[in-house]
Amino acid sequence: MTNDDLSTTVQRWLAAEPDADIRDELQALLDGDPTELEDRFHGRLQFGTAGLRAAVGAGPLRMNRLVVRQAAAGLARYILDTDPRGAERGVVIGFDARRKSDVFAADTARVMAANGIKAMLFDQYVPTPVLAWSITDFDAAAGVVVTASHNPPADNGYKVYLADGAQIVPPHDAGIAARIDEVDPTDVALAAPDHELISTVGDEVFDRYLGAIPSVRRRSDVPGPTVAYTAMHGVGGATVMRAFEAAGLPAPIPVEAQYRPDGTFPTVSFPNPEEPGAMDLLIETARTAGADLAIANDPDADRLAAAIPQPDGSWRRLGGDEIGWLFADYLLEHGDGADRLVVTTLVSSALLGKIAAAHGVHSVETFTGFKWIAREVLDRPELDFVMGYEQALGYLITQQPLDKDGISAAVLFAEMAGAAAADGRTMQQWLDDLAARFGRHVLADASVRMSPEEAAAKVTALRADPPAAIGGRDVLSTEEYPEANLLRFELDGGVRVQIRPSGTEPKVKLYGEAVDEDPAPFVDALAGLLA
Repeated sequence: MTNDDLSTTVQRWLAAEPDADIRDELQALLDGDPTELEDRFHGRLQFGTAGLRAAVGAGPLRMNRLVVRQAAAGLARYILDTDPRGAERGVVIGFDARRKSDVFAADTARVMAANGIKAMLFDQYVPTPVLAWSITDFDAAAGVVVTASHNPPADNGYKVYLADGAQIVPPHDAGIAARIDEVDPTDVALAAPDHELISTVGDEVFDRYLGAIPSVRRRSDVPGPTVAYTAMHGVGGATVMRAFEAAGLPAPIPVEAQYRPDGTFPTVSFPNPEEPGAMDLLIETARTAGADLAIANDPDADRLAAAIPQPDGSWRRLGGDEIGWLFADYLLEHGDGADRLVVTTLVSSALLGKIAAAHGVHSVETFTGFKWIAREVLDRPELDFVMGYEQALGYLITQQPLDKDGISAAVLFAEMAGAAAADGRTMQQWLDDLAARFGRHVLADASVRMSPEEAAAKVTALRADPPAAIGGRDVLSTEEYPEANLLRFELDGGVRVQIRPSGTEPKVKLYGEAVDEDPAPFVDALAGLLA
């Protein structure tokens, strides 16, 4: 792009930008550093299976109302092109408490109405699982939730579901992206905010979602444990409290400083329960209250994290796989039939398959990303789906929504803690029992920060020239999963290490697993090959 072309484009964006703060930012860029300006306008955010995510700011490579309007217009075109009843079925739209989430959602509704599509806009903050659940509840053609989930505070995002209530997979992502490419972001038609095609969604959907919560329980006779809970400054708190009440469990003890929605996330620099320190206030609350269990949602409440007390009085945060093992063992124990199905992802633990085999049921390992777990459920209607999980704290224990749900998972996990106590054991003893039955599966992970382009290049280079040994162990086999952009190395001694570029963050992710051995040195050795 020449300087004249850049200047013309920026001026068009400046004239079309509806928000004063973003206009001021763009004007400052225009008056200041040309390099930064070029970086903002050198391409645009690419729509993929996770939708859009970036820092809120000016330009096509940031999240702002022009980018959102363009995405909404592309989605509208895709709905009209692919669903004969799409305009009538409509789109349900929700938002979280992050910066500009409400106006991004309102603009989406106005774009849909301008295209003749019914828009159903939540009138309050909504957890992502409730939005996903509402799509099939309404028989909508699609759903949109404006959230950046557990991304850094400066970010926002735009997540799209189609009519089945599952995250989009190919070819839908490419189809929507192609329609977005056709749209001029500075010239998107908008209906009036009070257009007849725009309606509001309120408490009635929450009531219906919560009405289904009691069905997740397996032992309703078990008294509930004392649970400490954090919403991580997100939008799940009030719904979690209502869910526990609906399920007949005692109300959790909230981390007050993190309970109310706050898109600035004042007590955590990175609102992800997996990040070091993010659960410190929760664990302190649990310790002070003498709780039996500590649980956390991420800010949009689709993930569940947990910590448990140890015999010495300390607390230990559970890994995502450990929570998944416990869910699987409990749900398979409280059910019957060989035609049951559990699902996990390539980078999650191999132990799920062993647990499933012990119960005589089907297990599937699928590509990274919860959208693929949902796909397995949809593609195997002859099987009775029991649960699915990914090690990044995502769990699905119901048939609706077909996406991870940290609220229903929180309810069931609390029951499980109560059931363990009723059976005379702690959650740690339960995990120790799994280790005695199947071998102690030891997990390790790491990440190396780098640009998405460099991350993809590094993994491609390893694929082209795989190592003969990692950490002093011979590589027995190398498996490629191009759909997930993942490489798996099986090492001598039963060690498994894997590597892939992150789909949502600028990093390479590495995973290791071994039985009765620490895989961390081999993960570190694999990371060293990226230098």
